[in-house]
Amino acid sequence: MANTIKLLENLLDYCAVKNKVISKNIANVGTENYRREEVEFKNLFESNLSSNLKTENSKHIGSANCSSESGKFNVVLDKDSEATSGINNVNIEDEMSQLAENTLRFKFASKKSGEYYRLIQNVIKDGGKA
Repeated sequence: MANTIKLLENLLDYCAVKNKVISKNIANVGTENYRREEVEFKNLFESNLSSNLKTENSKHIGSANCSSESGKFNVVLDKDSEATSGINNVNIEDEMSQLAENTLRFKFASKKSGEYYRLIQNVIKDGGKA
């Protein structure tokens, strides 16, 4: 369960950074020669994939190490130089779509982590009574 909560925390961190970047891109949709930014998470993804895996059952595989450090996401400039809007390479429809998707991810992760902490709180308060 601790691994799951750590993954949810990482997802919340990613969503927060992604939201800031998308908002900046939307705010600069009319700025001439602005280059859109993107959040790069490939390194984090690869490090989680290459981490040691532990198995509790021969048919189950879980991540043994979900650790992460602050500053784990890199904000990079989009290499696509095509001015899709005629002014810069920001496509407002794509940005709004990414914002909606990111919002759904954030709501999911915050709801699941909230449920986890409420469960812990109930165990502490009620002594684990059902």
